[in-house]
Amino acid sequence: MNAKQPTISIIIPVLNEEKYIKDVLFSISANASTDRIKEILVVDGGSTDLTIKNAQEFGASVIKSKKGRATQMNIGANKATGDILYFLHVDSLPPKDFDQAILNEIESGFEVGCFQMRFNSNSRFLKFFAWCTRINHQVCRGGDQSLFITHKLFHHINGFNENFVIYEDNEFIQRVCKLRSFKIISSSVTTSARRYEERGMVRLQWHFGMIHLKYYLGAKPAELHQYYLKHIAT
Repeated sequence: MNAKQPTISIIIPVLNEEKYIKDVLFSISANASTDRIKEILVVDGGSTDLTIKNAQEFGASVIKSKKGRATQMNIGANKATGDILYFLHVDSLPPKDFDQAILNEIESGFEVGCFQMRFNSNSRFLKFFAWCTRINHQVCRGGDQSLFITHKLFHHINGFNENFVIYEDNEFIQRVCKLRSFKIISSSVTTSARRYEERGMVRLQWHFGMIHLKYYLGAKPAELHQYYLKHIAT
């Protein structure tokens, strides 16, 4: 008897992303190469635009949630029925054959990992930071690289810490790396450079670096959020 083939649940947290939700769902459809994607769960944090309508038109299942990416991703994981959870930011587009790449690593024994990342920009500054995502060190990780993890392991470590309004991906990865080897897949997701273009590349990267530093120096989730609101969100 053949062993059960593992399936993938894709989880995308959103809030007022009517344009980007169409782009990412189209990219998923265009770049998937297996029949093992069981579902696409779009977890909405209270959108007031056409995000929900657009997601449904592309065949995704929409789950309503409180605002907050950690909360939204946890709700998506709790609803998911696939053996593998693949968390994807709405402005990160998966590479060709991404599903097969994930399945290959799972079959090789890895339970968690991500892709490398590149920006949709010709900026040398951003290309340097994108190059750093091939380095297997926690400081080089981030949610824009997407994240795959077995359903079992995700729930074993109790999911994302909802106290973190920001930095939830990094905090999660630091916990999981204490338990399992973390795989970086050589192909790259393509991430929008919109935030860098809107706020200034050097300025924004400086503040992201400061958030990393503050966390490593022991800053609490609320302090990180306040720094984000003061220096990045405005």
